[in-house]
Amino acid sequence: MRTLEESRAFFHGDRFALEACGIAIDEVGDGEAKCSMPLTPLHLNATGEAQGGAVYTLCDTAFAVAANAGGALTVSLGANITYLRPGTGGRLFAVARRLSEGRTPCLYRIEVTDEKDALVAFATVNGFRRAAPGA
Repeated sequence: MRTLEESRAFFHGDRFALEACGIAIDEVGDGEAKCSMPLTPLHLNATGEAQGGAVYTLCDTAFAVAANAGGALTVSLGANITYLRPGTGGRLFAVARRLSEGRTPCLYRIEVTDEKDALVAFATVNGFRRAAPGA
């Protein structure tokens, strides 16, 4: 399994998520990851709340970090996101946890919360393991 530093190095090239969106990889574990994103004026929609695409990007990044932590190159096949309340405050947090994993398919649930620990959104992501560890 990749360490936190190895995961950060692996995703260093994801400039959209890390540089443009400011997403940080905060924690990595077996089948899980925690990422966070500041809410700056660039992340807000016309009503001053987190834009849905920004929230989705945070979910997608947390999924990618968690799914690739084991060393198998994993990509998303499809996702479903449900927005529960506006994303507000200074920072959003996403925790991705593996629900199921087969030889090539995997399923993760990602929860996004705000600084008050209120659930902003949740997503499920189906992934495909393109290469197994050691392959």
